[in-house]
Amino acid sequence: MSIFSKLTEKPWLAQPAGALDQGLIEYQPSSPGKTGLKFFIAVVTVIFFLFSVTYLSRSQYADFQALGGEPWSPLYQPIWLWVNTGWLLMASLSLHFAVGQVSEDKINRLLGLLTLSVIFSLFFIFGQWSVWQQLSLQGFVINSNPANSYFYMLTAIHGLHLLGGLFALARVLVIFSRKVKLDILQRSLVLCAWYWHYLWLLWLFIFALLTASPSTYNTIAAWCGL
Repeated sequence: MSIFSKLTEKPWLAQPAGALDQGLIEYQPSSPGKTGLKFFIAVVTVIFFLFSVTYLSRSQYADFQALGGEPWSPLYQPIWLWVNTGWLLMASLSLHFAVGQVSEDKINRLLGLLTLSVIFSLFFIFGQWSVWQQLSLQGFVINSNPANSYFYMLTAIHGLHLLGGLFALARVLVIFSRKVKLDILQRSLVLCAWYWHYLWLLWLFIFALLTASPSTYNTIAAWCGL
């Protein structure tokens, strides 16, 4: 149905037979899984947005001058954070390509891509844990500086969401092992791929936020009126 005909229709007049049925056929509600994922992503986005606002607000406190450096002392950009970003990107791409391999004659490719996605995701989680260990050995402990506390908190929450995604992906593998209909398997994979794409984009935002320079914080805080 075109936009023009939709705007010009007169619902108070008697409708021809079959018009109501046609409208019901055209209306195709979203699947519960897709709706639930969108709602969950919206909630997570709001939570991280609020954390970001408090992070920028805390960076403007003058008590950081007592530390002998800049008013806000963000962590430097360790090379392993870039490597971990690559691992998560590879996991996301593996799931993306896996969606296109759902067919009877591509089962081996599908299983291989799913396995790669799990491995790359575990590499990311292990890499984040390794960065924590390195920073702790260098004196960047969680209670030494509020900037450090935010780093550990945000990366931990992001990692927990990725672990939750791995449990969902494990459910997809169970569906795969039961040899259910391929359309059901594909719908589940599409949702997992969307979630992994979102987690990668969210990590890029967290990465940029946590490793930005103090001048960048001051500029953004000024724009936000903090």
